[in-house]
Amino acid sequence: MTTTTPVLNPRVIALAHYAARALLENVLARHGATFQQSVTLRLAAVAEGPVERDRIVEDLVGALKIDATEAHSVVDELISAGLLAPHEPAQVRITDTGRELFETTSAETAPLTARVYAGIPAEDLVVAGRVLSLITERADEELAALNT
Repeated sequence: MTTTTPVLNPRVIALAHYAARALLENVLARHGATFQQSVTLRLAAVAEGPVERDRIVEDLVGALKIDATEAHSVVDELISAGLLAPHEPAQVRITDTGRELFETTSAETAPLTARVYAGIPAEDLVVAGRVLSLITERADEELAALNT
C-alpha cells in the first residue's frame, strides 16, 4: 500500500476542522459549555472592556455562519448562566465567572493543541494559514453572493 500526501480539498479541511473541534468540545463538555458559547465567550474575553452586543452577534454570524436570532440566543444563554452581563443599554461584558471558564478551558486545550501542532515546520504553518485564510475569504464571498 502506498501512502500519498493528501491534496488540500474540502474534505481534508473538514476532517481537520472537526477533529480539532471535537478536542475542544470534549473539554467544553466537562464544564457544561457548548462550542458556540465558547466562541461567544472568547469574543467578550479578548475585548478590552464591554462590547456592543450587536458586534458580538455580527462576529458570531460571520464566524459560525449562523443567523442573528441564533447568535442572540447564545448571548442570552451566557447572560442567564452568569458568564456575560448586560452593560450600558446595548453592551455586554464578561463576568469573573465567565473569564474563569474561558481561562480554564483555554488552559486545558493548550496542551492538546500543542501536541496536535508539534513537529509541523513553522513555514508549513505559515503557508497553511495563508491558504486557509484565502479559502475562507473566497467561500465567504460565494456565500454572500448566494444570499443576495
